[in-house]
Amino acid sequence: MTCGRQAGPSLFNRRETRRGLNAAATVGPVTRLDTTDLLADRSLRGPDFCRALSDRIDGFLAEVLEAADPPPGTALVAVGGYGRREQCPGSDVDVVLVHRRGLDMADVAERVWYPLWDAGLKLGHQVGTLPQLLEVASEHLDTATSLLAARPVAGDATVANELAAAALRQWSGRSRRHLDDLQASVAERHARFGEVAFLLEPDLKESRGGLRDVHSLLWVEQATLPILRESESAGLAAAAETLLTVRVELHRLTGQRADRLLLELQDDVAAALDLADADVLMAEVAAAARTIAWTGEGAARRTTRAVRRRGPLGAIANLRRREVAPGLVLDDGRLAFTDGVDLTDPLLTLRCAQVAAENDAYIQRGSLERLVEHAPALSLPWPDEARELFVGLLATGSSAVQVIEDLDHVGLFVQLVPEWEPCRSRPQRNAYHRFTVDRHLMEAAAEASRLVDRVDRPDLLLVGALFHDIGKGYPGDHTEVGVVLFRTIATRMGFDADDVDTLVAMIQHHLLLPDVATRRDLDDDGTIAMVADAVGNSRLLHLLGALTEADSIATGPSAWSSWKGGLVNELVSRVSHVLAGGDVGEVLGGSFPDAEQRLLLEEGSLLVSGEGRTLTVVAADRPGTFSKAAGVLALNGADVLDASAHSENGWTLSVFRVASAPDGDPDWTRITDQIRLALAGRLALSARLGDRSRTYRPVRLAAKPARPRMTVDNLTSATATVLEVTCPDGVGVLYRMTRAFAELDLNIVGAHVQTLGSDVVDAFYVRDVSGDKITDDDHLAEIELSVLRWVAVDF
Repeated sequence: MTCGRQAGPSLFNRRETRRGLNAAATVGPVTRLDTTDLLADRSLRGPDFCRALSDRIDGFLAEVLEAADPPPGTALVAVGGYGRREQCPGSDVDVVLVHRRGLDMADVAERVWYPLWDAGLKLGHQVGTLPQLLEVASEHLDTATSLLAARPVAGDATVANELAAAALRQWSGRSRRHLDDLQASVAERHARFGEVAFLLEPDLKESRGGLRDVHSLLWVEQATLPILRESESAGLAAAAETLLTVRVELHRLTGQRADRLLLELQDDVAAALDLADADVLMAEVAAAARTIAWTGEGAARRTTRAVRRRGPLGAIANLRRREVAPGLVLDDGRLAFTDGVDLTDPLLTLRCAQVAAENDAYIQRGSLERLVEHAPALSLPWPDEARELFVGLLATGSSAVQVIEDLDHVGLFVQLVPEWEPCRSRPQRNAYHRFTVDRHLMEAAAEASRLVDRVDRPDLLLVGALFHDIGKGYPGDHTEVGVVLFRTIATRMGFDADDVDTLVAMIQHHLLLPDVATRRDLDDDGTIAMVADAVGNSRLLHLLGALTEADSIATGPSAWSSWKGGLVNELVSRVSHVLAGGDVGEVLGGSFPDAEQRLLLEEGSLLVSGEGRTLTVVAADRPGTFSKAAGVLALNGADVLDASAHSENGWTLSVFRVASAPDGDPDWTRITDQIRLALAGRLALSARLGDRSRTYRPVRLAAKPARPRMTVDNLTSATATVLEVTCPDGVGVLYRMTRAFAELDLNIVGAHVQTLGSDVVDAFYVRDVSGDKITDDDHLAEIELSVLRWVAVDF
């Protein structure tokens, strides 16, 4: 017996191999396998295409087997995806050549496999008797699951059907072992490939919520009694069809097996499916994947319960069954309705959700279906108890996420908040955000539950966190849209007018603190005064401070750090002092430059020093000093997080703080030597950056990179003009921006650098050659022209 997955050898190797075949291995002419008409027929999509392709391959394999003249008792059997008739253009053709005992199949196998390789088919093939194949299946999960889809293609149908029946008997007879192995395999695969719904470039087959999860559910049902509810089976079938349709078009476009839906292919796949754009495509993919994952989670819960009930802990689990609220019983981590539950209670959905989350339980799927069918709508505005139950649900933190997901999947959450609908499964399509819009909002509320002790109105924090990005589901600026939407939502929930105003202000200003903290000079009294004027009161300030942290952590790992947290906390502290009646100047400690740095300027000598994650440069004050230092840092792969500059007495001080690197601190000796050369005009910095740029292959982290733009702020600072530049990240982008400033003799007195996924948002405090703010429109237009040209330069 031979088993394995093998692509056909190259043309040269085929010829070499064939010279070694004897006459018995020679096969007569076989009709060529031609699938060009199927690939060209755009009316054939998804399952229809897969079935048509499977049928075409069936016919070809039947001809090949007939030409190979096999002995009686031989069959060619389709298995795996091909056996399920889910053959995609780039998929392997999984087949088994099964035969009765006592037959010599070596020559027959060669007469079958070589024509298939000559036809360009990628084979996953096995040869053996029924007992041999079952023995392999007993030891290898992949073989066992592949045989569950066994389907006769050609030859002795009796032998083929015996294999299919025996494989199913063996699988179900060893269900406990197989299910344990399958569960471990699924967990390992999910950990390796992530989740389809939340990935920028998901693997449609292997990621959580992908097609392999659909297959796994089928295998579980073949090992046990059916575990899916009727409604789940229908939803699963529709979701699987969506992903299979996308997979077929992905294979068609690439001409090969390609299950990872790359960013650069998403628009083309969307067009091939007649969808408006890739945003629509990825929303459909995410929704389908979440349905598959949700169905799988329900099945896993039921399977686990069934196994536990059969074991020695079953009796103990029964003893733990208890009624935790009228009509609600908690049973081994599952909340279900009793026979006496009042389905006419309009608060039942919220009551059930809160109780489940408080007990870290899930709601039984049957109970969810009864809620969908019977639960009456809430009166408007909501009664106080409804709002309290809703806030209580959010206060449970991470336990609320799965409960809200369950409500949302069956449509109950949209029934509570209709404005939620456009946010469902809406992808954000950049690496900065790790979740879809709706899941991000749930996670933000969960993070906010940890911070309620920082504010005097936890209810406003939790509700504001859940809806701070509600506008992202709609056209237009998401903050402006969200303000309008949330005034309606908060009023419907029964909040009084003052609370509605506070909640709306949270939506309006939810980006204020992180933007100011990372892009403005906190030592500038204008910055503090501007924020104090915008928020107006301490309650809102502290709500925004907590919301900023919750939102950032829920966004993704690159959105929050101790550095950013320190800046936000410092900003909140200073603004709080002013709102309490204090003077702005009283809170501006830690100003730049500090006393030690001023001594360096007074000494008036060149200093280039790097230590830890900080670079300090003191040099003669002339345009380009800051830019050259930034360029050398870029040349050495050091990402700048923050930078400050100050000039006096003919000398300039520049301080850069760089990101931590996996391999430790930067090579400061090399960097400082290169900066000295650059300042002396002895380093071809632009040329070297150009060389690095040509060998650097950036990872695309967003579907829609930022459009380069420059905004001018002449209000925040009394002493400098703030220029904020947004553009896609790239090699030496900070160097290019500041070189544009040097070209126009601008003096950089401060800089704040921030990377958001694949984009940068850098703010510079600048003065003209006379040391004044820049207010002339023509001058500002020239600066903008220079900056935008330089950031577009590809060296």
